[in-house]
Amino acid sequence: MTAYLLERAWVGDRFLDDVLVEVEDGRFTSVTPDADPRRAVPVRGLVVPGLANTHSHAFHRALRGRTQRERGTFWTWRDQMYAVAARLDPDTYLALARATFREMAAAGITCVGEFHYVHHRPDGARYADPNEMGRALVEAARQAGVRITLLDTLYLSAGFGAAPQGAQLRYSDDSAQAWAERVDALDVDPHARVGAAVHSVRAVPDHALGTVADWVGGRPFHVHLSEQVAENQACLEAYGLTPARLLDEHGLLRPTTSVVHATHLTDDDVALIGRAGAYAAFCPTTERDLGDGIGPSRRLHDAGARLTLGSDSHAVIDLFEEMRAVELDERLATQRRGHWSADELLDAATVTGHASLGWPDAGAIAVGQRADLVVVDPASPRTAGAGRDEGAVVFAACAEDVQRVMADGRWIVEEGERYDIGLELEAAVARIWGEDR
Repeated sequence: MTAYLLERAWVGDRFLDDVLVEVEDGRFTSVTPDADPRRAVPVRGLVVPGLANTHSHAFHRALRGRTQRERGTFWTWRDQMYAVAARLDPDTYLALARATFREMAAAGITCVGEFHYVHHRPDGARYADPNEMGRALVEAARQAGVRITLLDTLYLSAGFGAAPQGAQLRYSDDSAQAWAERVDALDVDPHARVGAAVHSVRAVPDHALGTVADWVGGRPFHVHLSEQVAENQACLEAYGLTPARLLDEHGLLRPTTSVVHATHLTDDDVALIGRAGAYAAFCPTTERDLGDGIGPSRRLHDAGARLTLGSDSHAVIDLFEEMRAVELDERLATQRRGHWSADELLDAATVTGHASLGWPDAGAIAVGQRADLVVVDPASPRTAGAGRDEGAVVFAACAEDVQRVMADGRWIVEEGERYDIGLELEAAVARIWGEDR
């Protein structure tokens, strides 16, 4: 057992001073505010629970800074993303994902939901181990020291009945049944869990959705939903239904569902998602980078949905920025301030995010919870003078203000490691692009 005295920590729904926590076997065994112990390791700064990144595509990290050179839309960006997907193999994927997950850890993220669909060889043939690419991601998370929920993704169509082509051949299992059988064979270590995803309604025909619903059971289920107006229009033309209504009719809107982006919704869609008690995974830095639009985060919440946050394409990896962007984007859309409070946004990034990934025992500094701690510098050029409460953390801090990170009782990031992580990322990205560095 190790005891730590947290100078100022987020416990329950507020910051408290001098919080004594005892950690044993990776969990908090006691949490005592206003303590003055004689023998405890001091932890200075503002301390919050580990953050949960609920939507990640690790290989997109190789695109950062490179997709800004051309004008276009989401669909032209997608072509650039396919070029990266075509270059991956298990070794380069492991290296890139490990470096990306280390960047996440340095930003305070202790658990990641990896939306994984690059399953097979470039020509669509299976590896000797059909789950080799997924295992690379799980191993990358282990080496980075973070937990992972591998959201193994079904992808069968290039768009409402069109056959996969190009890089999409790597994604397809040919049928929902073959996908389910492959995922059934994927066993993982305790730092990982396996969930499921449908890439989107354009990538999975309606007749396959029932098989997915049967297989998912109580596992976390994620889906890209209504990210683009064109997708909504095509879905209406194909089925006479919006994507949300289509999922609902096949039993895939449920409390364990996370609808990702949820940008272009009708009032009926909002009501359906809220009535299901589903999660809404917003990724504001990606949504603005791709020109997706601004989703109705507050309306979804008020209807009964639960907000979580992701970094998606990793235009940046900074969940503090994702938190405040939800509020700031609502201000742009409505020309009003004050939609989301700092404590609500911090909850979305911690306890709610972990729950959506199948880790209900993480995201809070509480007895029995996994011992995850993120130490934020309250005196950086960004946080100095901003107060020592949730407002400073959510509306002033950024990833660079994270000093130390603990996951499952083990310190996985210490001060001074960012340079080393940067070198690893540089090498991994250069390897993907075949650049001599």
